Amino acid sequence: SLGVPVCDLEPATILASEPSILEKLKLCPALTGAQQDALNARLLSGGTPYGDPSGWDLQTLQDLGPLVLALNRTTLSLVAEAAREGFRASIAAAYISQGRSQPEESLLLLRALAAASAASQPRLQRSTDRCQSEPITASNIEDIALLSPEELDLCLSNDVLVENLEAVHNLLLTPQVNLVLKKKLDEFFQGSGIPDEKLRHLGMLSRLYTEEEISQWNVTSSETLSALLSDSDGPWSDSKVQQLLSRYLALGGSLTGPLLQEIGDRRLCNLQEGQIQQIPAAAIGTAGRLNISSCSQTKKDQLYRKAREAFASLASTPGSYYCRIQPYLGGAPAEDLKDLANAGVAINMDLSTFLALNPEELQKLSVTDVKHLLGENLPELKDHEHEPVVVSWVQQQSQQELDCVLDIGLQGGRPEPTGTASPAATSTATVTTPARVTSMTTVTTPVPTTPASVTSMTTVTTPVPTTPASVTSAASVTTPVPTTPASVTSTASVTTSVPTNPATVTTSVPTTSASVTSTATVTTP
Repeated sequence: SLGVPVCDLEPATILASEPSILEKLKLCPALTGAQQDALNARLLSGGTPYGDPSGWDLQTLQDLGPLVLALNRTTLSLVAEAAREGFRASIAAAYISQGRSQPEESLLLLRALAAASAASQPRLQRSTDRCQSEPITASNIEDIALLSPEELDLCLSNDVLVENLEAVHNLLLTPQVNLVLKKKLDEFFQGSGIPDEKLRHLGMLSRLYTEEEISQWNVTSSETLSALLSDSDGPWSDSKVQQLLSRYLALGGSLTGPLLQEIGDRRLCNLQEGQIQQIPAAAIGTAGRLNISSCSQTKKDQLYRKAREAFASLASTPGSYYCRIQPYLGGAPAEDLKDLANAGVAINMDLSTFLALNPEELQKLSVTDVKHLLGENLPELKDHEHEPVVVSWVQQQSQQELDCVLDIGLQGGRPEPTGTASPAATSTATVTTPARVTSMTTVTTPVPTTPASVTSMTTVTTPVPTTPASVTSAASVTTPVPTTPASVTSTASVTTSVPTNPATVTTSVPTTSASVTSTATVTTP
């Protein structure tokens, strides 16, 4: 709580305060320029627990903690060179161990230490185009970090830099110093290009090169490519990585599993289709789990085929095969997905993998295929029923099958077809005979070939013995009608010549297979 007001103290208050004020100033996230000047003046006075700066050692600098960031060149120049060098080395070590995640403060300290070192060293009266301090050699190569860019250009020869490039790679350097080093390398390798064994030690220098310059690199080994792709030396732009990989492949390099890991998921998908085709199937087998979700469908298809080849030896153990092939299923054809579904073991495909399948191939899967693929994860499909790929698939399935096979409440499938009634048919038949018998007949028959009701009108004239009598008869005739499946109602008029005596005549009409009811009127002279 005391730190908050202390951070707002005026410079004069800092100068007039007790030495303990320094400990409270350590709590401040940052000091203004005027506050820093007051702090340095307070330390130079010698009346602090830290003593005179000329007597400081490495431990004193470390004890100052965050206050060391506020030390100016005058204060640091009074510190013994051995203490400054030890402190610089500790900063570099901490920087590297932290993965260079907080470079700004470290670089500020290094610049201050370098400036202080230059200010404390005696200057010889030489021309300004000559090195005015001790030249950089293999024995003091780490002094590169202590020199200004101008001094470095004069005190470091190109030969020494090239011979000690690996040692330089491990140093924490400012961007301005790195530019000087790049210039010297370019001068040394002008016309021939940087060789493979030197490229792997470029470190952060590599990020300063343009795509055109990278296209001239002699990167031929997977070890060098892996070193260049390392994230520890800072981020790459996608276009430069693409150029670097193109150059490596053009020189006959092969992409291995570890290299695919270094390239990373997103950059893998940025490769050209022709470059992906150059990836050996064995590299997929040793690359671990790669996320190809951002790849185009064509590239997913390519990578799946390579993965299928890489893991073919596991096909006899479907569970193990699925675990290895799963990251690449976004490129699987429906036939292979059906094989997985019918492998006889529980696949239990998660929904994220299912939804990432090729949409066109997913539509070819049956309801049973989906049930077997998802296994115990099937109920989760209901939670994703509004996903476009799920909606499209459901619409192509039978609703009855969705209900009976999946039974998770998915709606929107195709309805089952329903039956329809056949129309009624009416037929009329006329049969003429030399008789004069008139009859009305009603025929009802089952029609085996159609489900409809058929009504027919039939006029039948049958021959009978000729008599002078007129006979009126009512006849009921039942006969089978084999040609129609429906109910047939028939009216038949029969005229016959019969004996002259009045009589009741019952006639049979053999032309239909229905139940025939007839009424016959016979008139005899």
